[in-house]
Amino acid sequence: MKKYLLGVLMLVVCCLVVPAYTGAVEEQKYELKSAAMVKDVLIESIGKKVIVRMDTGDSLEGTVTKVGDNLVHLTRIVGRDFYDAVVRMDKISAVLFKVRTN
Repeated sequence: MKKYLLGVLMLVVCCLVVPAYTGAVEEQKYELKSAAMVKDVLIESIGKKVIVRMDTGDSLEGTVTKVGDNLVHLTRIVGRDFYDAVVRMDKISAVLFKVRTN
């Protein structure tokens, strides 16, 4: 009986300690350079998944493959399995990207 109670007590302690430990993970931060432009953010995101919000309010989610002077190439467009997109950078109002994980 003592072994059973000890096991239950250990389980309860683990359930309380593990969530507290995972919450203590240091949060990553993105540092925006003062002279950065949309092109610079996209270049830093090559190979990563981003959401590009357009001036019209539409948005595209995909992986940044190549960044040119005026265009950005997105592959693996979410919701459009067989499509890529080429977007004019002057029409982009925001770039959303993942910085931290849980």
